[in-house]
Amino acid sequence: MTTRPGNLVVGIDLGGTNMQAAVVDMEWKIIGRHWTTTRPAEGLDAVVDRIVTGAATACDEAGVTMDDIIAVGIASPGAIDIPNGVVLESPNLDWVDVPLRTLLYERMNCDIVLENDVNAAVWAEQQMGAGRGHRDVLGVWLGTGVGGGLVLGGQIYHGPSFTAGEIGHTVLLPDERPGRRTVEDICSRSGMSNAIDRKLREFPKSLLHDRLDAKDELDIIDMRLLVEALKAEDPLVKRTVQRATKMLGIAIANWVTVLSLDRVVLGGGVTEAFGQSFVARVNASFRSNVFPEQLKSCSLVMTELAGDAGLLGAALLARGHG
Repeated sequence: MTTRPGNLVVGIDLGGTNMQAAVVDMEWKIIGRHWTTTRPAEGLDAVVDRIVTGAATACDEAGVTMDDIIAVGIASPGAIDIPNGVVLESPNLDWVDVPLRTLLYERMNCDIVLENDVNAAVWAEQQMGAGRGHRDVLGVWLGTGVGGGLVLGGQIYHGPSFTAGEIGHTVLLPDERPGRRTVEDICSRSGMSNAIDRKLREFPKSLLHDRLDAKDELDIIDMRLLVEALKAEDPLVKRTVQRATKMLGIAIANWVTVLSLDRVVLGGGVTEAFGQSFVARVNASFRSNVFPEQLKSCSLVMTELAGDAGLLGAALLARGHG
């Protein structure tokens, strides 16, 4: 462990598209921040350079230097070997067996803590956000995909293979073809976009016909368009979201039934864009399917930390280590 005189930490939320770094003080206030694109297609070395530069730039904004930083926490997508600081597999970054902790330590010369991005986000929610006061929390983050994280007994639960919490890859419809079977296939933004694309011709009055050009129909539909269409009660979008919330509620009910949880936090771009009405729909499905009756008291709530959850979770983990 590297000993330093400062009391500041850096949290880094590393995404497949964007990354942000922030300097966080003892009161958990962000005093300096830097955002940039990740561009993983440019290779591992380029991404590591951007992580290092991002941390230094956040320090500049905070009026400090890296010498004032006691540790850096990294929230990374993918399966993480926590003890060895290795990203085992991250499709979003196209990484396999990347020793990220070692690579960053060589460049930053301070303690580096590596964690899965959703685990970090759920940890932050349990410590200072929508899950505070609850020792057992399931977090479900809906965006382009679906990620999950578990805090059990007041600690992040990783499991023996460090992959616990991956609710997005659990199967809801085993008889369906690949791409239509899992929570992620149905409830993510990409899953809802694919469902809309398959059914668009059956809904000639959908406003999406006028808003999507030929290229857009092959891509993931922008959340702003989905929100606008839902507010307009577009029949196709309404049906798609209703199915997604129903199936997500069933999936969460299964996890709560097995683990006897009392708090579930929903986060990610899809949840934040659709808002409280989306959470309410998921909650209605959850309450219809959870067992036993007493577990209907488990509360499903929206993230409080929103886009800063992963960043603050990484900072929390860095503080505990540095």
